[in-house]
Amino acid sequence: MTSCLLYRPTPQSFRPRYYRVEIAMNLLEEVSVMREWGISGGKGQSRIDLFGNLRQASEQADRLRNAALKRGYHRTDAA
Repeated sequence: MTSCLLYRPTPQSFRPRYYRVEIAMNLLEEVSVMREWGISGGKGQSRIDLFGNLRQASEQADRLRNAALKRGYHRTDAA
């Protein structure tokens, strides 16, 4: 499982927005890309897309992460 967590500060609120992209294998030997987004401390939204192999899932996760970075999200330095 690989996960990427991004944050975007918002000037009108003390709670920043978050965007998380995660790649994981499921029980049916498919690779899933789960993304979750919302306001920190609130109920977020999520979506899961299934792929037949790790390469396709990884490429999709990279596209999603890069799009979030272009929208003003920043990487966290969490280990």
